[in-house]
Amino acid sequence: MQASPPRATKREWIGLAVLALPSMLVTMDLTLLYLAVPHMSADLNPSSTELLWITDIYGLAIAGFLVTMGTLATAWGAGCC
Repeated sequence: MQASPPRATKREWIGLAVLALPSMLVTMDLTLLYLAVPHMSADLNPSSTELLWITDIYGLAIAGFLVTMGTLATAWGAGCC
């Protein structure tokens, strides 16, 4: 007889939701940005370099926040235990 795998508890499902919600929001923001690029290009008439910055700066900002929030989480986690 095979043992069934352990089932996720309520706390684990909440943790999944906490991690999935920001990921979904970032994905939606990037989708809207890429859909808005043609309209922004028509209004702003950017060069190819400027257009590249418009689309890439969001990922750069997210990476900066990721490092900052990771540092804060490490400091908070070390202080609470």
